[in-house]
Amino acid sequence: MAGNNIRKYKKPLNINIGTICFAVILIYIFICVFMYFTQKHIVGYEVKAGSLSVSNVYEGIALREETIVTADKSGYVNYYAKEGEKVGCGNTVCSIDETGELQSYVPKDENAFAGFTNQDIAEIKNEIDVFSTSFSPADFSGVYDFKYSISGSVLKFANRNILNSIGELTGDGSNGLISLCNAPESGIVIYSTDGFESVSSADVCADWFSKENYEKKQLINNEIIDAGEPIYKLSDSEKWSIIIPIDKERANELLEEEYVKVRFLKNRYESWGEVEVLEDSQNNTYVELHFTNSMITFSTERFINIELITDKETGLKVPNSAIIDRSFYLVPTEYITKGGNNNSDGVIKQNYSEDGTMLPEFVPVTIYNEVDGEYYIDSSMLEIGDRINQPDAANDYTISKSAELTGVYNINKGYADFKQIKVLNQNDEYSIIESNTKYGLVPYDYIALDAESIEADEFIYD
Repeated sequence: MAGNNIRKYKKPLNINIGTICFAVILIYIFICVFMYFTQKHIVGYEVKAGSLSVSNVYEGIALREETIVTADKSGYVNYYAKEGEKVGCGNTVCSIDETGELQSYVPKDENAFAGFTNQDIAEIKNEIDVFSTSFSPADFSGVYDFKYSISGSVLKFANRNILNSIGELTGDGSNGLISLCNAPESGIVIYSTDGFESVSSADVCADWFSKENYEKKQLINNEIIDAGEPIYKLSDSEKWSIIIPIDKERANELLEEEYVKVRFLKNRYESWGEVEVLEDSQNNTYVELHFTNSMITFSTERFINIELITDKETGLKVPNSAIIDRSFYLVPTEYITKGGNNNSDGVIKQNYSEDGTMLPEFVPVTIYNEVDGEYYIDSSMLEIGDRINQPDAANDYTISKSAELTGVYNINKGYADFKQIKVLNQNDEYSIIESNTKYGLVPYDYIALDAESIEADEFIYD
């Protein structure tokens, strides 16, 4: 019987190239992910020319020369002059009717205002158009002002018939119960009071600008009034002003300009105002803008929205997060020389051997600025107390002074290269810096977005 001769079959090694490639790729991905989360990431920012967006819109309080005219007797007041128009000295503004009899002469039927001329109708349409274009839902109180204004316009035209009837009443049986009120001087007539008629800019305070504390009393046609009460007021001067609350730094900037161009947001009209800076007892700062025209346009308004039109500061626009202060050593300019393999800037530092022999060493430095005959140089290879020699002279200098420069880190060359900047203007997010300075930036340079995340001369890895 033959013996069993059974051998175990060895399976051949079957290498799957696809599996190997997949494993290599997977390992590479793990390595990349690990490096991504462990490496420092420097975000770059491309420097471009621009300007700051500074809000120049303010709500101010208008001050005018205003005279309140009061009633000399009690009765019903009827107005004949339109609010916001100029009346001459001696012109009839209103009448006071002690009995109310004059009201019976106001037409009641549907043809009451058939006597309006085309000019009258055009004037009313113009008022409606102006209100429609300037109305803002945020200032709904303007609707009431418009209501009184349009009512005044209509009554002005309608009351022409009443004025013709007053002669009959005063001359026949009225016994002087109806009296005409004529303007004591020429001026713009206004049918409201608000307590600001007698104040001056010296009285300014923060409470003025709170509309919650503001009370405007409208003087209504055919309302009964008592003797001594206001019936209208006159503003007789084109000299007026607008006071706006503002921060002290901005106020001083405007004061340097002396005159500033102002755009009135109601009608987009522009005018120049003379600048005066005010302070109240709480050290709040205000700017008073003095005008010599346009008073009649805003004679019925106390709160006026304006925009200051100033020259915008332009330059290179950089984020504030990219700006950092860095310390440098100061050395006289005559101690800087050329040397080394690259003929670069540097200083000759005094080193000494063990036996006391002086061994001069050329130390390359980078110059970052020059002020008053001194260079700001990099401090990485020097220390306070090091002595340097003046080239071609026997003089030496001990490094003892340092100062800070404001700048950013330029990363164009793949490492953090500090560049000094001169800030022209600044807000909460961005700064405008001077362009093309000797040691600064030029348009389209790349800088580190976060200056605190990088060190000087640090290499940048993508």
